[in-house]
Amino acid sequence: MEKIFNQITKNNLKLYYFISDVHLGLLDRHLDRKREDLLLRVLDKIKEDAKVIYLVGDIFDYWFEYKEVIPSFFYRTLNKIYELTQAGIEIKYLMGNHDFGHRSFFFDEFGIEIIKEDIEINLFDKRIFISHGDGKSKKDLGYKILKAILRHPISNKLFNILHPDFGIGLAKSSSKKSRHHTDSKDYGETDGMRQFAFDKIDEGYDYVVMGHRHKAEKTKHNNGYYINLGEWLNNPTFASFDGDDFKIIYVNEFLVN
Repeated sequence: MEKIFNQITKNNLKLYYFISDVHLGLLDRHLDRKREDLLLRVLDKIKEDAKVIYLVGDIFDYWFEYKEVIPSFFYRTLNKIYELTQAGIEIKYLMGNHDFGHRSFFFDEFGIEIIKEDIEINLFDKRIFISHGDGKSKKDLGYKILKAILRHPISNKLFNILHPDFGIGLAKSSSKKSRHHTDSKDYGETDGMRQFAFDKIDEGYDYVVMGHRHKAEKTKHNNGYYINLGEWLNNPTFASFDGDDFKIIYVNEFLVN
């Protein structure tokens, strides 16, 4: 796990935003564009007061890049990310279980290092654990093995032998199968991600922030909170942190105000 210690005082009025599970590229392009429009409107609005934006995995439903080729459907979102970084907003990108095919594009073009592990940050004396959340269920041994295979350097080298049209298409197909697995999974009340989060809180974390489950949630446990960022496929949500509290934000309400 990567530890990022970033002690900041509340004199700084900027906010910290957390977004996950947008799954751009999942649907037919004309439907996907509507969801992308929402994302771009949200990014435009939070640009006014964002200090750091944490992209907590699965922003894209699939991502695989070649040396000189990237998925073309995402150019509007990529342009917006560039615009945000040029405005001085720091972006942290945690790899999810769908967008695992990152190489160097984000770092070369935006200066954004793709984080492949869970991270710990300190904000306003609050200890925060951030993870996409995949593989945290005790019943996910099969997925953990698949994850290790897919992310192995040899797998990536073999993938790069394929023609980009076929390779990216294969990545999209594999991503859909992974999503169906996640959607059909019964996490239970005493198992999986929530229990993992509670265990982390018992270790001393004030907040545990994850995505992956596609169910927005803010649940108190002892002296901390489990925050799940939800999803963007049905009732889009994300979260903000102002130094005092995390807030789950519903996109449709946010864009009206």
